[in-house]
This record gives sequence, structure tokens and C-alpha cells, in this order.
Amino acid sequence: MNIKRDISSQGAHPENAPDEAETAAAWMNGMVARSAPPVPPNAAAAREAVTDLLTSRSCGQGAEPADVVVADALLVTSELVTNAFRHGGGLTGFAAELSDEGLRIAVADASPRHPVVQERGDAGAAQIGAYGGRLATNISIAFHPGGKHITALVPLT
Repeated sequence: MNIKRDISSQGAHPENAPDEAETAAAWMNGMVARSAPPVPPNAAAAREAVTDLLTSRSCGQGAEPADVVVADALLVTSELVTNAFRHGGGLTGFAAELSDEGLRIAVADASPRHPVVQERGDAGAAQIGAYGGRLATNISIAFHPGGKHITALVPLT
């Protein structure tokens, strides 16, 4: 399957953060306000929050997502959260939301550094992270004072 991958970086570094970063921060802050706990203490807790979200969706529609779809969503969640802890100076925010497009996951970390982007052998697509970066159709980075927000969209079909 050939999925268009759109990796974009919004803004310069925190000292010159643009309106796009503020928009990403506002979305994440709105999502965090509705979720509990706002910042998971580890990747396992983030995966549990995403599992609960996916389960609530299936209960409302009467159909459970396929196991591979759930596994993909949990892998992307794990990689984003783990990278924030390992390379981003700590996880400072987490949000997950379901839409018609799929599962949107956002993490915030304390590092002003841009994530490492690697060129992959498959069609030369730029990737952030390992396998999780291949599963997301859109990944965006927005810098803000004190760090950055990374959002990823994972299709659920």
C-alpha cells in the first residue's frame, strides 16, 4: 500500500514560534483538558489511553477495529511517547482524538531540537521514528517556547 506521507515542520525554533505553533498548542491543550491523566507517566499508560479511546469508538458503532489497526495505533503511540522521554527532555503533554480521518495523536516535549528525520529505502520517504513513522499518514512538528508538539495521524481502516 502506498500512503502519502506528509512530514512538515512549522515554525523556526521556540524563540521565533509562529501562529501555527500556537494553533497546535491550543488543540493539544483542549484535548488534554478532556483527557485523564493529562500526561501519561510512561508509554504503557499512553497506550492504555489510546486503547480506551478506540474501545469507546467501537462500543458506539458496534464494530471493533481490526487487531492490526489497533496494533498500528499503539505502535505509533509508543514511539511518540518513548521518543519524548528519551530524546525530548520529557513528555509534557499528550492528546489523542478520533476523527473520520483516523486517530490523531499529539505529544509535547521539552526539547527545542528538531527530531531526527531519516530517509528510508521505500520510495525515499522521509520518516520520523522507526516503524511508527511508516504507519502515520501525516506528521507535523510545531515549535513553541519550551519545546515542541508532534502530531501524527494514523488511519484506522
